[in-house]
Amino acid sequence: MNNIIVIVGPTGIGKTKLSIELAKLLDAEIINGDSVSIYKKLNIGSAKPTIEERAGIKHHLFDIKDITEDYTVFEYQKNVRNLIDNIYARGKRVIIVGGTGLYIKSALYDYNFTEGTTSNLYEDLTNEELVNKIKKYKVEKLPELGNRKRLVRLLNKLENNEQITNNKDKKLYDFITIGLTVDRKILYERINKRVDIMIENGLLEEINSLKKYYNKSRILNSGIGYKEFSDYLFNNKDINDVIEEIKQNSRRFAKRQYTFFKHQFDTNWFNVDLNNFDNTVKEVYTFIKDKET
Repeated sequence: MNNIIVIVGPTGIGKTKLSIELAKLLDAEIINGDSVSIYKKLNIGSAKPTIEERAGIKHHLFDIKDITEDYTVFEYQKNVRNLIDNIYARGKRVIIVGGTGLYIKSALYDYNFTEGTTSNLYEDLTNEELVNKIKKYKVEKLPELGNRKRLVRLLNKLENNEQITNNKDKKLYDFITIGLTVDRKILYERINKRVDIMIENGLLEEINSLKKYYNKSRILNSGIGYKEFSDYLFNNKDINDVIEEIKQNSRRFAKRQYTFFKHQFDTNWFNVDLNNFDNTVKEVYTFIKDKET
């Protein structure tokens, strides 16, 4: 069985483009590893690849849930593991691509969830906000403010009132993790520009079409690129302030993504050639083939 290829990294770095080019070279199918792209109707704000961009490559776990439905990491884990078996049975290779680290890790490592247990990422909350939520449960000893991983885990346990047991360092599959990176200043500039392009491509129109769902959709009130528009739609917040908030939240999220993928995966990092992305594709492809020989 060939290694699963996992492509990770911060938002706006080129993960989707790399996954599609590698899928052509490796005869692979792609599994989504982004928590927002799971949902229908969330296209522009999630930077979901269009049908044209998918270039005939089979993509999985995109547009599988209505925005009024919940989708848990437990469901993702089950879906991905079933897909891996099915894709291999067809003689294809597997590429998982996305920036939602907990989703990807839960599928590939020995995470054991109690059915019905939800596991939230709380991407929309700062560490201080996580602590404030935990304090409501009258917890005597709090994790350190800087230990986001422990804060998230504790809040999940408190909100579920259920024990989650993990052997989270035990791999269930053979896989190679490819991380894309670029100078931090350049990345932040790209993120800012990416948000501007989303606005030009019709993000505001997409948001207006979703207004009626905001009072009954968890993802619209938690996903970066969507939650920021709540005040715009219902409290007359200035659109320019909303755009700046999306940029700021996206930059902060990128920083957290770097931290997660550096510490939770054995990631092989590649500097993206922004002038000629084909060079990056060739470099990564050569690395994978060398690793497997």
